[in-house]
Amino acid sequence: MPYISLNPATNKTLKTYTSWDSHHLASILEQAYNAQQLSAHTTFAERAEHMNRAAMLLHQRADEYAGLMAVEMGKPLREGRAEVEKCALACDYYAVHAEHFMQAEMVRTDAGKSYVSYDPLGVVLGVMPWNFPFFQVIRFAAPALMAGNACVLKHASNVPQCALVLEQLFRDAGFAPHLITTLMIEAADVGEAIASHYVHAVTLTGSETAGRKVAAHAGQHLKKCVLELGGSDAFIILKDADLEQAANIAVKSRFQNCGQSCIAAKRIIPVAEIADEFLSLFIKKTAELKVGDPLDEATQMGPMARLDLREALHEQVTDSIAQGAQAILGCEPISGDGAFYPPSILDGVTAKTRAYHEELFGPVAAVIRATDEEEAVQIANDTRFGLGSSVWSRDTGQAEKVARQIQAGCTFINGMVRSDPRLPFGGTKASGFGRELSYHGIREFANIKTVWIR
Repeated sequence: MPYISLNPATNKTLKTYTSWDSHHLASILEQAYNAQQLSAHTTFAERAEHMNRAAMLLHQRADEYAGLMAVEMGKPLREGRAEVEKCALACDYYAVHAEHFMQAEMVRTDAGKSYVSYDPLGVVLGVMPWNFPFFQVIRFAAPALMAGNACVLKHASNVPQCALVLEQLFRDAGFAPHLITTLMIEAADVGEAIASHYVHAVTLTGSETAGRKVAAHAGQHLKKCVLELGGSDAFIILKDADLEQAANIAVKSRFQNCGQSCIAAKRIIPVAEIADEFLSLFIKKTAELKVGDPLDEATQMGPMARLDLREALHEQVTDSIAQGAQAILGCEPISGDGAFYPPSILDGVTAKTRAYHEELFGPVAAVIRATDEEEAVQIANDTRFGLGSSVWSRDTGQAEKVARQIQAGCTFINGMVRSDPRLPFGGTKASGFGRELSYHGIREFANIKTVWIR
């Protein structure tokens, strides 16, 4: 099966690539292992020099990379540039902090000397999604490389050009050949890569289904595994919230990247006292979004990444309406060749509807009205997911009490959920396990080793 790079705005094929066979895969994994064995002996200063160079190249190539994301997965140019700049920030962050994060920790015991060291594991396989085709890769690769590991990337099959330019980016930055390599393999071959004795750990960002498969392979072969899976983030608006601010951020959080984000505000949960007023603002601001060609600088929302994804989303919407939800904005595909779907809002979403229980990975907001604060928390936790969440209130003390009750990897108060290199990122329940970013992320792919000396 070939890799097909297809423009979702026009449904036209851009490029095709041939998938590798098992022999080619085995050869590349061996080369990655050999490169890592040499890299493990380089200094943090040497790695930091290359990582800083990668950050500089990202700044210089922001327009080029944003254009590529626009045509390959439909991301508007303004969002693509912001993604590239965020990649540069992560590279700079780990260039500065990796040595400190991996520094041995002295521990007082009955030994003459004892400490904990953090040593590289070896080759880390990253199985990455198409929705943030640059940052998702940088998020695992920057800390892994700075820790002394090698990276092999199985990117989503619809963004092969993004995958290949990222490999070239690190080469251009001075990292040794084969220290980061794109694997042009099918999803069915990921298990073979995990099973290879040259691969020591795997990290996946993707669907719950893909996560279960990768976790099963990793478990079978006793390989370290980190999973960041789906999310159905709660966006709780309490009665004393700044509704104008909350509505503005609700629109941005739900509809940026055409709603195709694990940490988008997917379940909008206003308490009864302010529900109608908030919803009126939310509808008005959502309707003002400009949908169109992602290469147009004025576009705020482009197409979904693939036609099949749009079809699956619309099926969830139509089923939810049949089950009692009300379509109060959009909720019908936009005609034409591209995978366009309008910014949409479902009101009256209840536990009887698919939109209540399932992740809507596209530009559709599910409004679930709560009678009060207590029920809002209950609704927020009534999901198998647990990635992000947010609470909106002028009383930050009370909002913090609410936040502590929410079962999720993070809760933002009066702010949009986002990843930040300085903070750990990941989920709980069916949203996965393990953490990326911060010192937690770089240590996920380290051998945490005790050294005890009499």
